[in-house]
Amino acid sequence: MMGIMGRWQSGASGRLKDAALGLFLTQGYDGTTVAEIAAAAGLTERTFFRHFADKREVLFVDQDEFERVFLSGLPERAEDPMTMIVGVLDGAAALFPEDRRPWSRARRSVIAANEALQERELLKMSSLAMALTRALTARGVDAASAALAAETCVTVFRTSFALWVAEGERRTFTEIQNAVLARLQALLT
Repeated sequence: MMGIMGRWQSGASGRLKDAALGLFLTQGYDGTTVAEIAAAAGLTERTFFRHFADKREVLFVDQDEFERVFLSGLPERAEDPMTMIVGVLDGAAALFPEDRRPWSRARRSVIAANEALQERELLKMSSLAMALTRALTARGVDAASAALAAETCVTVFRTSFALWVAEGERRTFTEIQNAVLARLQALLT
């Protein structure tokens, strides 16, 4: 279980996340209980529930931070919506340093193996697109352009992330994301 990160993350929350991911990989998501996660982390079930509502949230607990990072990259004044989105993507790339890749690969593997988790991941992306659309319209971008830009941002992010976690991939998240953006721009011209 500790092989995913190489060492326990500091604090109970990190230990629980590492233990859960390790168990999900070896026993399957449905075959893992909260009691097993807590025991593997050297903690109690009560401690688990202080940090997470359920075992699914171990994989999705950072949703608010995830959206906050994306939204913090938006400039305050309205510019060309796509220029604004490039800034959002540049800021969001900071969420994916190289040392996070093994955990992200493992997380992606667990989600890919479970339909309910796939649905939850799609809801996460949909929520991000809606938040970006609201933020863009609040900055003066018309509703249709805001929705297109937000959905494009999510598509570029999802495509970049899938490439970044692919086995054998060595480019940084930023390098991949820039390549995906360039490919999108080439498709549009």
